[in-house]
Amino acid sequence: MIPISKPVLGAEEKEAIARVLEKGYLAQGEDVEHFEQEFARYIGTKFAIATNSGTSALHIALASLGIGEGDEVITTAFSFFATASCILMQRTTPVFGDIDPQTYNIDPYQIEPLITERTRAIIPVHLYGQPCNMEPILEVAQKYNLYVVEDACQAHGAEYKGKRAGSIGHLGVFSFYPTKNMTTGEGGMITTSDPEITQRARMLRNQGQAERYRHEALGYNYRMTNIAAAIGSVQLSKLESFNQKRIDNAAYYNRNLRACPFIAPDVRHVFHQYTIRVNDREAFTKHLEQRGIGYGIYYPIPLHHQPPFERYNNRSLPQTEKASQEVISLPINPSLSQKELEQIVEAVNSYAGW
Repeated sequence: MIPISKPVLGAEEKEAIARVLEKGYLAQGEDVEHFEQEFARYIGTKFAIATNSGTSALHIALASLGIGEGDEVITTAFSFFATASCILMQRTTPVFGDIDPQTYNIDPYQIEPLITERTRAIIPVHLYGQPCNMEPILEVAQKYNLYVVEDACQAHGAEYKGKRAGSIGHLGVFSFYPTKNMTTGEGGMITTSDPEITQRARMLRNQGQAERYRHEALGYNYRMTNIAAAIGSVQLSKLESFNQKRIDNAAYYNRNLRACPFIAPDVRHVFHQYTIRVNDREAFTKHLEQRGIGYGIYYPIPLHHQPPFERYNNRSLPQTEKASQEVISLPINPSLSQKELEQIVEAVNSYAGW
């Protein structure tokens, strides 16, 4: 079976772990600080704040903005659970907008009607590695004095009009889970150029400490370890080559497959997932399984139909619901061989239901 995803790790990552073990300081320290500086430079922001997961990064991002009880945050229901669960963690109300059926990202032109006097922020998600149409999102955010928090957990190295995802809004958030374009095992990162947000985010991820044993706020243990950061530094040095291989794999699919995803103009899509639509997904998945092709379905149940969010399900999201029934992702990871790519193409194109 060709797997849907596979982390690419080598001798360099093992050596980096060994160096940390030899030094004997495993918790957050110099390796984390070094990784933060490297990642900020890569994204194009002044600061980066490492955390132990993408979920905790998004939670801290919202908390560092002072978003809390009584507020509303607009986002998409077509995303991973953490995008909206972090809103609930802050006792804030999620407001779901529908998606653009071509990119699967939130439709920027449906955001303004959702804004109320309680709205504090917008969380656009750069889904599958393709950046959102950020210009109209930024315009409406500026008009109503709202924060923009980019969920770039699937968009390491993606670009919108020459700017890297995570550097466009007030904050960006990344995940380094093993299936992502780069990994630290588990881990996350917040990116921003705002020094005050950075100071508060660093405090909140470390038990609310402004200095050792002086706790200024209710914080969390969301620290990244030196081991994870050492892996991250090595992975970051390989990220561009990983992304280029994903882009090359996608280009091969685009030339040869009977169904291809839409790529918006003025973006660099880094293909965290290569996602197509099929009318009868159950039949298509059986077809792939019979031919030894792995696949992923992201996401079969939209967030507004998940139990924690059902009380907020007060509007129709037809494009979200249609996509959730039709999308399927094919293997796109950098370790795929030419033979495997050809095998995937043959399997997809031989499906009788096109």
